[in-house]
Amino acid sequence: MKEQINSFLQKAQEELSACNSLKELNELKVKFLGKQGELTSFLRGMKDVPKEDRPEMGQLINNARNVVEQKINELENMFSQQELNEKLQNEKIDITESSKGIEKGELHPLYKVFDKLIDCCVEMGFKVITGPEVEYDYYNFEALNVPKDHPARDMQDTFFINDNILLRSQTSSVQVRAMQNLKPPFKVVSPGRTYRADSDATHSPVFHQFEGLVVDENISMIDLKSMLTKLLSMLFGENTKIRFRPSYFPFTEPSVEVDATCPSCGGKGCNLCKGTGYMELLGAGMVNPKVLEMSGIDSKKYTGFAFGPGVDRLAMVVNKIPDLRMMFENDVKFLEQLK
Repeated sequence: MKEQINSFLQKAQEELSACNSLKELNELKVKFLGKQGELTSFLRGMKDVPKEDRPEMGQLINNARNVVEQKINELENMFSQQELNEKLQNEKIDITESSKGIEKGELHPLYKVFDKLIDCCVEMGFKVITGPEVEYDYYNFEALNVPKDHPARDMQDTFFINDNILLRSQTSSVQVRAMQNLKPPFKVVSPGRTYRADSDATHSPVFHQFEGLVVDENISMIDLKSMLTKLLSMLFGENTKIRFRPSYFPFTEPSVEVDATCPSCGGKGCNLCKGTGYMELLGAGMVNPKVLEMSGIDSKKYTGFAFGPGVDRLAMVVNKIPDLRMMFENDVKFLEQLK
């Protein structure tokens, strides 16, 4: 058997050295090491070897196996690398070659407005902050002067997970966290997704807000109006004018609705603004002293103003979109018109 093993090893090395492909190598691997292979036949023949010679024969067989396996592994690595190099050479793509029929992607019109708002406010010294969309009732309502049984909750009916946790109906909840954690003076804006149980041509159960908050000494409505005039002129043009109309929000006092000259007709009157020359774009007001106090801010020393445009509404105005739902249908033909 010793001569047979040595003869097998010599033959295996010769055949493996003459191997030229991975396919041939796999066939030789089965031939030499498979269940019905030559090396396996030596192991089966061990029962016929005298007991005193078995250790020596077993060692010879193992050595032969190790030599053959090592050679096979070396060839496998070599052939695999050769195949990879051939594939890379034959399938390479010239990335400098101009493409055909591929169009450049675009931001969604909603996020173009988001980016514009953020750029404008950052330019005016605001810091951008974010917060959780799944929120506690306290931050979404109670800390904003809307207690459990307050009728204003009907205006912001949202989706409750349980009695204490809900999907936020406004990004004002982020402002509450800012008032609790930041020391005045500060200027922050909180962009993000919000939720309310509402759905029609101008409302969606999922929508987007961009709320701003300024807290400092001697802040007044004059500061609010001058800041909003600057912001809206940066969005719609230098000739944009704004006007305040009295309104009500539990967390601001006094509260106003803010109208701006229609960006479509420049205030002359058109179908978009229904002939009035103005469009309602956002709500605003002076922060209610009670809201400041609940967040640990001395309302006798500090005042502040807050404002909150609906980004979806602004995107509709900027792009002259008649139905809010059109922006969320992912209709490529529609979105291509807004590039």
